[in-house]
Amino acid sequence: MNLQQPNANDVTQTANRSRNVAPTSGLCTRCIDGCRGNCEVFKASFRSREVIYPGPFGEITAGGDKDYPVDYSHINIQGYAMGAKGLPKGVMANPDTAVFPAVDTETEYGWDKKVKMRLPVFTGALGSTEIARKNWEHFAIGAAISGVTLVCGENVCGIDPKLELDSKGKIKRAPDMDRRIETYRKFHEGYGEILVQMNVEDTRLGVAEYVRKKHDLETIELKWGQGAKCIGGEIKVKTLERALELKKRGYIVTPDPALKVVQKAFKDGAIREFERHSRLGFVTEEAFFAEIKRLRDLGFKRITLKTGAYPMRELAMAIRYASEAEVDLLTIDGAPGGTGMSPWRMMEEWGIPTFYLQALTYEICEKMTKNGMRVPDIAIAGGFSTEDHIFKVLSMGAPYVKAVCMGRALMIPGMVGKNIGYWIEGKDLPTTVSRFGKTPKEIFVCYDELAEKYGKRIKEIPLGAIGIYSFSQKLKVGLQQLMAGSRNFKISTISRKDITSLTEEAAKISGIPYVMDAYREEAEKVLAGRYKQPSRTKSHNTARSKK
Repeated sequence: MNLQQPNANDVTQTANRSRNVAPTSGLCTRCIDGCRGNCEVFKASFRSREVIYPGPFGEITAGGDKDYPVDYSHINIQGYAMGAKGLPKGVMANPDTAVFPAVDTETEYGWDKKVKMRLPVFTGALGSTEIARKNWEHFAIGAAISGVTLVCGENVCGIDPKLELDSKGKIKRAPDMDRRIETYRKFHEGYGEILVQMNVEDTRLGVAEYVRKKHDLETIELKWGQGAKCIGGEIKVKTLERALELKKRGYIVTPDPALKVVQKAFKDGAIREFERHSRLGFVTEEAFFAEIKRLRDLGFKRITLKTGAYPMRELAMAIRYASEAEVDLLTIDGAPGGTGMSPWRMMEEWGIPTFYLQALTYEICEKMTKNGMRVPDIAIAGGFSTEDHIFKVLSMGAPYVKAVCMGRALMIPGMVGKNIGYWIEGKDLPTTVSRFGKTPKEIFVCYDELAEKYGKRIKEIPLGAIGIYSFSQKLKVGLQQLMAGSRNFKISTISRKDITSLTEEAAKISGIPYVMDAYREEAEKVLAGRYKQPSRTKSHNTARSKK
């Protein structure tokens, strides 16, 4: 494992003075009276609670950098020299038909009423953080034209400055939620969907009732947790008036803006921002099923659930309850995750890392299947950014895992594309971009493809959305190549036999065979002259086993 320095990190804009750092405390081995900084202890000595969070808020996303003993890099993808699974029915497998562009990357999820996606990926919950709000057009249109699901996260209605409530404290008008749904739908083409996530405050405000009645939304998501933190959602606000408004709406706001001493500190300039916190949820079997019934009675066709990096007990509850309630998709988010705002040390040190969490998920799913229970469709989240991540997650979780949820990796292309537009406008393109050209047509590989498809509507597609589409195509082609190499021409044919563990520890945790043992039995049959080779001409359409 790499040396961790728990007392300094770029996300908190801190650094150790000394080259020598105590590995446990993160303190410099020689701490000088008179040091001018800037470790976290130094900075917290005058900025206090501000140092808990990555910053500046609204300008960054952050991802934990703890180096766990075992992760997905300890798994490798198997490649084969024969066979082809998942080619269209009747197609003979040969070098002319089993080509990687023929790989079908579409997936679907849902208990009965399925949602198709062009790729087995979708966005993390883009909720009330400023980074999500101000980039929404790029994220939403990018997801829509890419044919993947977009998750509108928690607290969007609750923080809307133009929110209007009725006499019962329920939503009457929520312009920002309206904008978010309408923006995605403007370019939605039947692949993917937009779904809204709810926490405690959202439920109290009547978010489900509002999006169902106003927008006829078909899917709603319940939230138990996330990988980045084990407390509720958080944002920062810059004014005392805004802090007081959010407290009045029922949120926890710290420091308490109603206290006179806090108001004085804000006036003096010492306190410069407030934190708005969501409440902790409390899961009970009875309340969960009651809420599922309530949402179905409202008319929702699909209900999804997101849970965090909790231990095996809560994981078992999520999978079993989701099965019994016929939940359409269960997203399991591992540590450390990514965030728009989460306590940094919490991100680094809490929860079950994604690799371990997925291994536990598979174990639970297998036990439920053997007991005759149908397992809900599952998505895994927690630190993914590349096509090999997608393949490994699908393979390790086969046949239960249908997709990978990506947070920061799907946000970055939106921000890059947006900023390329600003740089072109200001004639300030960095050399990393200008070496490819000076106009969108020259810079974006996929621009002309989208212009041909959408015609005059290309002007309605922001460059950030084109960035997300470009990134999604990179994922698609890369995934097609990996799938073709492993002789899988449909997502549903990927299996646990298509990966191998590089260490015995990874094999022990995941149940994926150690590299020195994988296919050993078949190899012995080859050596003994008893191996029956699959036909080279027949198409193998074996899909994952039915649940």
